[in-house]
Amino acid sequence: MRGMMAAAAAFGLSMAMAVPAQAQKEPEVATTPKELPKSEPTVVKPPPPVTPENTLLLDLSTGGRVTIVMRPDIAPNSVERIKTLTRQHFYDGTVFHRVIDGFMAQGGDPTGTGTGGSKLPDLKAEFNDLPHLRGSVAMARATSPDSANSQFYIVLQPVMKLDHNYTVWGRVVGGMEFVDAIEKGEPPANPSKIVQASIAADNIAPPAPSSPVPAAGPAPMAFPSQSAVPPK
Repeated sequence: MRGMMAAAAAFGLSMAMAVPAQAQKEPEVATTPKELPKSEPTVVKPPPPVTPENTLLLDLSTGGRVTIVMRPDIAPNSVERIKTLTRQHFYDGTVFHRVIDGFMAQGGDPTGTGTGGSKLPDLKAEFNDLPHLRGSVAMARATSPDSANSQFYIVLQPVMKLDHNYTVWGRVVGGMEFVDAIEKGEPPANPSKIVQASIAADNIAPPAPSSPVPAAGPAPMAFPSQSAVPPK
């Protein structure tokens, strides 16, 4: 009897010793959360220094000079296109053909109709994170994202719904009051124009103010028969 009890006790001891061995075969469960891989911090690049080479000057018929800082770091092809056309005097004398109060002023079309452009090929879109704030300048385009050519618009009031759908390439930093004074309309009855466009690095002086037109003398009296004739 004592032998049987001793054998049972020895069996129980062996089973008790076997439990930890079985438990060690179980997958190890971490008691603390695993450290997640470290992500790289988001780095926001500051804008490049303002240089004369990347500063566009627009002398408007509304009375003054508009200074636009361009962003070749964000939209290099669009900025290069603007600089190329400016140095060809492409924009001189062109009008703002579509100007919506509280929205934007669009120009850069040599035909003044909104359907024209330069002879250079259309540009690939350079959509970016620059927002459509007051004074932002962006390329105008047709339905295709890659149809921008020479036309551009200046934002009069923030319009964030255009973000990431049009290529913003600069912003007005001086003379916004002359942009605000651009004649409104689609098209305007008496459109305002770019008298002269230049790159600041080229040191082109503003155009001389136009000489005042001498006051006209008294208009000749028209005979009733003449005044009744409709103009041709």
